[in-house]
Amino acid sequence: MPVLGSSGLDVFPLALGTNTFRWTASTAESHRILDAFVERGGNFLDTADVYSVWAPGNSGGESESVIGEWLASRGNRERVIIATKVSGHPAFPGLTADNITAGAERSLKRLRTDHLDVYYAHVDDPATPLEETVAAFDRLVQRGLVRHVALSNYTADRVQEWVDVAHDLGAAPPVSLQPHYNLLARTGFERDLRPVAERNDLGVLPYSGLASGFLTGKYRSAADAAGTARGALLGDYLTGAGFAVVRELEAVASELEAEPATVALAWLRSRPTVVAPIASVSAVDQLDALLASASLELTPAQDERLTTASDSFAAALT
Repeated sequence: MPVLGSSGLDVFPLALGTNTFRWTASTAESHRILDAFVERGGNFLDTADVYSVWAPGNSGGESESVIGEWLASRGNRERVIIATKVSGHPAFPGLTADNITAGAERSLKRLRTDHLDVYYAHVDDPATPLEETVAAFDRLVQRGLVRHVALSNYTADRVQEWVDVAHDLGAAPPVSLQPHYNLLARTGFERDLRPVAERNDLGVLPYSGLASGFLTGKYRSAADAAGTARGALLGDYLTGAGFAVVRELEAVASELEAEPATVALAWLRSRPTVVAPIASVSAVDQLDALLASASLELTPAQDERLTTASDSFAAALT
């Protein structure tokens, strides 16, 4: 299995996103998804304290609670790597020292564990001095509550600034970066963030690897997305150039006797610095296509066809 940056953690080449838990997946279905993921060799669970505050009736922390209930019932904490995040929960917004500490303690309680394997700064907080934020994360590491520090949704300049501040303070450096990256969203990562990840040995776990479900091929027109749970997230994907990418995905998938989602994640997994794409499901029967991506290899010609289609989509946006 690939190693997550400088952490020494062996990570299955697909990370399970859990933002669907108690949103589009019930608690019982979420537990079935977790069981199947681990039984098939998966070991990295990605959650956040804010998941899924946007769902009616939720207040944040639901995903962590589902995972915690599952861990307690299965007694298998040592089989999984748990990553969660802080700064987005309504009760603990931003990255002040107090919010980081309080957020971590509540995440630990919901997850029913005594440590977090990876703890992300979920969204940058320019209003808080970076020295304060970095030191607060380091104190959690020193207390044994967090094993490794990571960053999500940071610009390249701020990632490098965090790394430099950690070095100057003698604090735990980040080991992982979680950017928005997929066949339809490439420029920001490839141009700016990838060089920073390479320079600082940051293992990359991209989120939205399936472009909010668009790259599964289930949307054939803008009308198909109307009224769906993720429809509002699709935005610019619902264009002729976006559907052309899906058609190329489907053509390659047909050649490989695979699902379009499998091919999209396999393409993403093969990119430099990427350790494991993050993808989520709402039902256990959707998991097979994702797990298959961990071992699917594209030919150079297939890879080039997908990349070219992706380039055309990017050009159409400009």
